[in-house]
Amino acid sequence: MNAGSGVPVPYIATWSSEKRHHESLVVHPVTGRLAYRDERPGDRDEHGVLWVRADCRPKRGRPQFGLVHPRRQRHAMRDLRCQVCDGPADVDGLGSLWLLRDERGVRADWPAWPEGMAATDPPLCLPCARVSVRLCPHLRGRYVAVRVRDAQVAGVYGGLYFPKSGGGRPRVAADVTVPYDDPNIHRILAAQQVMELRGCTFIDLPD
Repeated sequence: MNAGSGVPVPYIATWSSEKRHHESLVVHPVTGRLAYRDERPGDRDEHGVLWVRADCRPKRGRPQFGLVHPRRQRHAMRDLRCQVCDGPADVDGLGSLWLLRDERGVRADWPAWPEGMAATDPPLCLPCARVSVRLCPHLRGRYVAVRVRDAQVAGVYGGLYFPKSGGGRPRVAADVTVPYDDPNIHRILAAQQVMELRGCTFIDLPD
């Protein structure tokens, strides 16, 4: 998909017509579990975690490049689809292709980076990876290409909610990354799937 300027619009990007709906959020007064008053099938994943409700109307309105669409991001992560075109991610004998912002110079406390990294950006196909390193401000001039042999669903990124004093709509305390085995997981309104990257190999992105 392309914006009017000819810049590719990533498959996982949100469009201005795709509204998010939080109006019916509640927190159970005893269990502290986050829920929708009118909960529907599909609101939770297989771990029982509640997900953001968002309209699905791609190509309508204007692309919101900085806002990820929860359903499409989750699909791209779990099925290893390219985050830009929704085609299959590039895979070879070393694994699937991921582009990461290069943090090797600032992660002295993590000599094996990105091994074990919790990633929220899905993988890419090779043509879209080449375009992304030219056009994406987040990556331009400061990226690494990595092959990942084992990418596992590990948790979610989203808002951590607590009951509001005196009742009413719950309040969000922070946006956090939470693994599925964290006790706070049922207070989260998930917006992005988190994958743990294992078996990482740095590569040169082919021309």
